[in-house]
Amino acid sequence: MQREPRNPHPNKRLFTLKEAAVYLGRTEWGMRDLIWSGQVPVVRNQGGRKIFIDVLDMDAFINKQKDRYT
Repeated sequence: MQREPRNPHPNKRLFTLKEAAVYLGRTEWGMRDLIWSGQVPVVRNQGGRKIFIDVLDMDAFINKQKDRYT
């Protein structure tokens, strides 16, 4: 049975870079690397510089990384 990761902010869907880094257990630069490599997409206001990361995309990233230890 697959369990969905728990969102520490159940009413929040978009996370800042810093919050996303905490959610995935990475540094902010580690998050940037995931974004720049296209592994995690971002949400950006038109013409804005601030980026947000969708919790559903982070959960999808987590699920893609799962593997069985053999």
